Amino acid sequence: MDFRDSTDEAAFRERLRGWLVEQKGKFPTSGDEYWAKAGEWHQALYAAGFFGTSWPEEYGGKNLPAVYDVIVDEEIAKAGAPARPSLGYLVVGLSHHGNEELRQRFLPGMINGTERWCQGFSEPGAGSDLASLTTTATPCGDDPGTYVIHGHKIWTSYSDVADWCLVLARTDKSVAKHKGISAFIVSMHQDGIEQRPLKMISGVTREFGQVSFDGARVPAENMVGAPGEGWKLAMTVVSHEREPSTLGFSARYGKLVRQLASRSGTATPEELSWAWVQTEMLRLHVRRRLSEQLDGISHGPQGSLDKLLMTWVEQSVGHAALATVGTGDAELFGAYMYSRAQSVMGGTSQIQKNIIAQRILGLGGR
Repeated sequence: MDFRDSTDEAAFRERLRGWLVEQKGKFPTSGDEYWAKAGEWHQALYAAGFFGTSWPEEYGGKNLPAVYDVIVDEEIAKAGAPARPSLGYLVVGLSHHGNEELRQRFLPGMINGTERWCQGFSEPGAGSDLASLTTTATPCGDDPGTYVIHGHKIWTSYSDVADWCLVLARTDKSVAKHKGISAFIVSMHQDGIEQRPLKMISGVTREFGQVSFDGARVPAENMVGAPGEGWKLAMTVVSHEREPSTLGFSARYGKLVRQLASRSGTATPEELSWAWVQTEMLRLHVRRRLSEQLDGISHGPQGSLDKLLMTWVEQSVGHAALATVGTGDAELFGAYMYSRAQSVMGGTSQIQKNIIAQRILGLGGR
């Protein structure tokens, strides 16, 4: 792959840079203020032509190569603008597993930002072992075309503002746990749903929520895929969620390391150098994965390798930030605290290592 921009890519990058200069200071980049304005930022990006660039045109995207997403992420990071809202995994999940009626109904609003979404996968007792989820969806006795949902979800991003939630629920307890799960698109605007914020160690209260379903209803036609096929959708979603190539992490980490190198502090040259080496390693890995994607190579379980590498790099940069400025800089100290969550969120590092060992290296489980 030629990593240099084509003529069209260079023009797109230049137009994006100019637009980002115009937006400087309009949108918060961190804390609860960022989450409060995330929807407006999403719609601003879309209106300017910088969101949904690689997604199908018939649903509101621009059908451009995935390299345009990476350009957006790189330039956003360089400009210090808010991160691009992370919805690709939901778009991919619905595109691959939903019927055309569901795609036509839900993808345009998801892509253009007029409808907000959250993901109801993890539970208080089923995070890493997602297949052990206990939330249930049972046919409604007085309305055969409706399912009734009972259960709890946790670590649910955007749950306080979401219009819709992609929910995994158990529809059959008589089969193996992976086979009895179905996926539903559930309206968050109804009785039977309670959302409570979860305060993070960084002080942020609007990133995650805990959602309780107590008799919430969902039409049967909002099931994504066939009954019992929710696990297939979950694996598609989680695999895409673990890939760093669409999230712009490498550019953001690189900028942070450069900031640290210009600050005086107690970090040793070795700590900063190692953080820089790891950041460059991730950047080149992202480029290689992008090249594979453009060649039509499906990633599958390799997403776990991406997630593990991303975790190592973010925590290395976080440690360098702590060693450089201590707790005196709220933003940089916040970067360190947030980096600790990467070992858990999106699947623990231990789970990623198991997937790599068993599904990539072919090693037997114990």
